[in-house]
Parts: sequence; structure tokens; C-alpha cells
Amino acid sequence: MIQREIEKAGIPTIGITIVRNYTEKVKPPRSIFLKWPFGHPLGEPFKVAQHRAVLTKAFEALYQINTPGEIVDIPFRWKRETY
Repeated sequence: MIQREIEKAGIPTIGITIVRNYTEKVKPPRSIFLKWPFGHPLGEPFKVAQHRAVLTKAFEALYQINTPGEIVDIPFRWKRETY
């Protein structure tokens, strides 16, 4: 897995997943999970504020996760949030 190889070089990584059960099996070093449609991990096309909000949560999780393989659930709801 690419994340693990980058981490071996001392660079922390974070994954954004929309398929939780797959991520639980692969166990990347750190991940955030959004219950959103397949193919849209950052959100709806051209919704820059939404993409920025997801990336901000990902960077926050990068600093907060201390346990390898941990997945942080992000409570954003598809097409029901204002960013």
C-alpha cells in the first residue's frame, strides 16, 4: 500500500475513504470516513467550500490520530450541509 511506504520514509499520511469495510480490512495508517456516494470522496463536483471542509477534517485527523489503523468518522451528510 502506498500510504505505508510513504510512512516508512517518515512522512505522515491520511486517507479519505467512503468504503469503510474495505478500509478496515486494508488498515491504512490513518483514515477519515465519509458516508458519501462512491466516487466522491471530497464531495460534489465544483463545491470548493465542501472540498475544503473535507480536507480540513483530514488534516485535523492527521494530527489527532495516534493509533495505527484508526478511522475517524466525519459526520458530514451528503447534500445536507452548508460549508
